[in-house]
Amino acid sequence: MTARTNDVEISRIRSAYSRREQSGLQRRYSLSEPGNILRIEEVHRRMQFLIAAHLGPDLSTKRILEVGCGTGYWLRQFIQWGAHPENLFGTDLLPERIEKARELCPQGVHLECGDASKLNFEDETFDLAAQVTVFTSILDDAMKTAVASEIQRVLKPRGWLLWYDYVLDNPRNPDVRGIRKKELVHLFPGFDVHMERVTVAPPLGRILGGISPLAYQMASSIKVFCTHRLGLMQKKMSAENSRASR
Repeated sequence: MTARTNDVEISRIRSAYSRREQSGLQRRYSLSEPGNILRIEEVHRRMQFLIAAHLGPDLSTKRILEVGCGTGYWLRQFIQWGAHPENLFGTDLLPERIEKARELCPQGVHLECGDASKLNFEDETFDLAAQVTVFTSILDDAMKTAVASEIQRVLKPRGWLLWYDYVLDNPRNPDVRGIRKKELVHLFPGFDVHMERVTVAPPLGRILGGISPLAYQMASSIKVFCTHRLGLMQKKMSAENSRASR
């Protein structure tokens, strides 16, 4: 990936988020909407189950990085699940989001504005990395590959990547592109990939949420209605690390 290609894609992403903010479309995802409440509750529940099952119930000593942390919503959620602020790190491309995250997150959380294709961390630093709807916002294949490579680099051997992102394209939003399973495996060749389909398509979810929680839950159980993929992916131990651990 050339520096110019990287700069062009970064500029495109920043412009896309600026247009989204100005359009007011973010209001569609307000937690005043019953469907959005049900969506986020489902994601919370599934994430917490996966983390407890694979990393254990105690996150107090785990070093966690969120790539594309925005205003720090998921970093604050990790604290509720038992992580310590001083072990939490977040990076985002947009300076205004990092400024807001610094206002909202507890002291001790490490936040920085930067390009995720050039993470400012040492190799094998983190037990867990998280990305929530970041990769679908990157349309340049070279940059996606670079970000994936950086995540793999900073994770410890047998570290985990928490993934939540679109499977399908959004015909109303040309600034995002769904990530299929085949592409996901290609981006993270050194990982064991285990995913499930979740999240009722947001327009349908908002309608069903206004009807009843049961209607939403029934649609969620029918995976053809689900537009996102959620899971934990584990970094495989290299041959060199495997010998060292014996």
